[in-house]
Amino acid sequence: MAVDVFAADEQADRAIDLDRWAALARAVLEDRRVRGDVEVSLLFVDEPAIAALNERYLGREGPTDVLAFPIEDEPLPGGRSPDSGGSGPGADAEDEPLVLLGDVVICPSVAARDAAERGATFDDELALLVVHGLLHLLGMDHEADREAEAMERLERELLARHHRGGGPT
Repeated sequence: MAVDVFAADEQADRAIDLDRWAALARAVLEDRRVRGDVEVSLLFVDEPAIAALNERYLGREGPTDVLAFPIEDEPLPGGRSPDSGGSGPGADAEDEPLVLLGDVVICPSVAARDAAERGATFDDELALLVVHGLLHLLGMDHEADREAEAMERLERELLARHHRGGGPT
């Protein structure tokens, strides 16, 4: 049983410590009691890439700081038996299927601008975006005021424990 976070840096605007942000993501998911074999991807991209995703999937023009793409489908059963699924020969009956939570896509150059405008550090901004994106993957939203307040409160708690509190980052 493992929480796997795959991180990729697909931009050249800012240096990114992939291990650091993957460790933060893993700590947050474990804190939120995500169990089983779970995969999440953290992708750091440039402004044209995130602007294209923003327009294609949200219908909004221009770059943004973070996008989250949850995988909403249930895991498919294995192919041991065509009628009943299963994990295949030799597998433990208690094995759980791999759960793909989704992708968090972050644009470091937008994050750097946002951090400067807010008087925050670049690292604090990236940590916030990682946590924010993961909470979206876990089903949280901020469309209504009450939801936004709950999400912001949880972000602060998670950042205090795992970023500013001397956690894995």
